[in-house]
Amino acid sequence: MQPTTILILIAAYFGILMLISYFTGKDDSNDAFFKAEGKSPWYVVAFGMVGASLSGVTFISVPGWVKDSQFSYMQVVLGYLVGYLVITFILLPLYYRLNVTSIYEYLKERFGNVSYKTGAFFFFVSRVLGAAFRLFLVATVLQYFVFENWGVPFILTVVISIALIWIYTARGGIKTIVWTDTLQTLFMLSSVAVAIYFISTELNWTFADYFSAEALQPYTKTFFTDDFLAKNYFWKSFFGGMFITICMTGLDQDMMQKNLTCKSLGDAQKNMLSYSLVFVPVNILFLFLGALLFIYAEQNGIAIPMLDGKEKTDLLFPEIALNGNMGIGLGIIFILGLIAAAYSSADSALTSLTTSFCVDFLDIKKKKAIAQKGLRKKVHLGVSVLLILVIVAFKYLLDSSVIDLLLKAASYTYGPLLGLFTFGIFTKIRIKDRWVWLVSITSVIITYIIGSIPPEYIAGYHFNYELLIVNGALTFIGLVLIRRK
Repeated sequence: MQPTTILILIAAYFGILMLISYFTGKDDSNDAFFKAEGKSPWYVVAFGMVGASLSGVTFISVPGWVKDSQFSYMQVVLGYLVGYLVITFILLPLYYRLNVTSIYEYLKERFGNVSYKTGAFFFFVSRVLGAAFRLFLVATVLQYFVFENWGVPFILTVVISIALIWIYTARGGIKTIVWTDTLQTLFMLSSVAVAIYFISTELNWTFADYFSAEALQPYTKTFFTDDFLAKNYFWKSFFGGMFITICMTGLDQDMMQKNLTCKSLGDAQKNMLSYSLVFVPVNILFLFLGALLFIYAEQNGIAIPMLDGKEKTDLLFPEIALNGNMGIGLGIIFILGLIAAAYSSADSALTSLTTSFCVDFLDIKKKKAIAQKGLRKKVHLGVSVLLILVIVAFKYLLDSSVIDLLLKAASYTYGPLLGLFTFGIFTKIRIKDRWVWLVSITSVIITYIIGSIPPEYIAGYHFNYELLIVNGALTFIGLVLIRRK
């Protein structure tokens, strides 16, 4: 597919988003930007959250990860499902009872101001890294297949990507995103289904062939229960996925901000339950797509793309879709799916980071009414610039699958939040609030040291996402040590 065609598609897509932004952003108030005035239909939020959760990382990196990990990612996904139940019946009732704008306001009420700021800080770092991971992947694809041919530097590709998000979220904020996410989820899921159809047709496979084809067998092993020491051992992946969901969704302002726009707690719970049920089969689709991509590449002599001298399995899907021999139709649906997947998570991240910084750090509610809107817009722009800087830095730092790196980063940055909320909800112990920041940072440092221990020093044990549980437990123990008499 020609780079010019790709740009036309992107321009048309963003034209639709701008139109949605025009109608939803007429009310430029902070209440609309932060909470959508509490009027979002639960089923619209639920469907849109599918796209926001999956993002461009799932769209490209999960299929690309199949070569090395087979279907073991489903072990993590099953853990996600249990995590969603915890969010539905424990965390959502708490947030609605307190009527919070930022979920970290709970920490202020339970422990004090330092705990509040510490929780908000770790969310901010976590979400900046998460959003940057996702946008880095999309910017890399655009650079590799479009802008590289025109000599456009990578940093300009990143600036364009962030600028487009900033434009359509600047006025309506979360009120706009609730509706744009719905459109983006539709595009993303449609593109996956169409891609599977195109590739299976080229392979002359029927639906029944998926379960009997010998070529598929090397990719479809799902459960790994033989070696407890292995990185992909089932229970390590399952509990890691469970706590990743509790943290990256339930303790994350980005995901919870959408739930808090529902009209009532009941609607928010219906949203979360229906969303969780859709999430599992959607991930199965992505894994099957990944297997098909590698089978098709092997049968047609398509090499895994190289970038900066390294193999990038994350780029196999775009390589086949844009440079393969299946016609322009697959290329079009891929581009639409890619930008939908990428921006459905990135736009909400930008909005939630703006919300958290305004509410948690600048205490915008206490500012004069006439200054609040202007302050919010300055923060929105500042966060955009920060994301650009982090994404550009990733170009020189990352050398692994983005989905794997994203979940590893979550193990370190979300651990203190897990410990703080668990301690707050399940105990009645009061603590010395002024030392919470030290406990949290110490927990991250110790967890990093533990995760860095070579496997041969600990009987061959490979740490994986269970480091998040370790991190949360260390924070919990630290809070016990600073309890008040």
